[in-house]
Amino acid sequence: MIYKKVKRLLDIVLSLIGLTILSPILLIVAIAIKLESKGPIIFQQERLGLNGKVFKIYKFRSMCVGAEKSGVYETKGDARVTKVGKFIRKTSIDEFPQFVNIIKGDMSIIGPRPTLTYHPWRIEEYTELQKKRFDLRPGVTGWAQVNGRKEVQWDKRIEYDVEYVENLSFGLDLKIFFKTILKVLAMQGNVNVGETAKKTTGKGQETEIAATIEERRNN
Repeated sequence: MIYKKVKRLLDIVLSLIGLTILSPILLIVAIAIKLESKGPIIFQQERLGLNGKVFKIYKFRSMCVGAEKSGVYETKGDARVTKVGKFIRKTSIDEFPQFVNIIKGDMSIIGPRPTLTYHPWRIEEYTELQKKRFDLRPGVTGWAQVNGRKEVQWDKRIEYDVEYVENLSFGLDLKIFFKTILKVLAMQGNVNVGETAKKTTGKGQETEIAATIEERRNN
């Protein structure tokens, strides 16, 4: 597909431009993180990427060191989040280091959001249909993010991811890009409202996902 090559080129060019323009902000944020709390400026975490390959995602550290031991979900008023962290999470500035992930080839600007290696499920627990979300590079933002983000259950997010993969186009990416800007400006959907992952997956769920995607395609 020609657009995949164009998409990769756009990712690199836009990421380089983004890093250049935002460099003053990145420097200020880095200094603020270092002054407020002990620990690294950049938080690294293993995620599942293209074809299920594991890579390390980069984010500005927004929590105290070792926060993951208390669980994967951040909730409103979470004491693990630093003062600087609250601001950069609310404004999504914590995601800016992922421009480096994009240039390296780990990620894309737009695509299915990269999942943890163990959450919502391990790679072998995804159904064959759900694994389609790994057919493209994961994104900083995506179709699921502009349709509810952290307010949506993971099985529903994956429905959106599969739908995106099956309908990849410049038009869809453009739509997601502008909807993301609106959501960031409105600071919507950036805090979990509770657990968003079911304990198990299964063939019944796969059938349900396929039916939902087909229904959307026909509407």
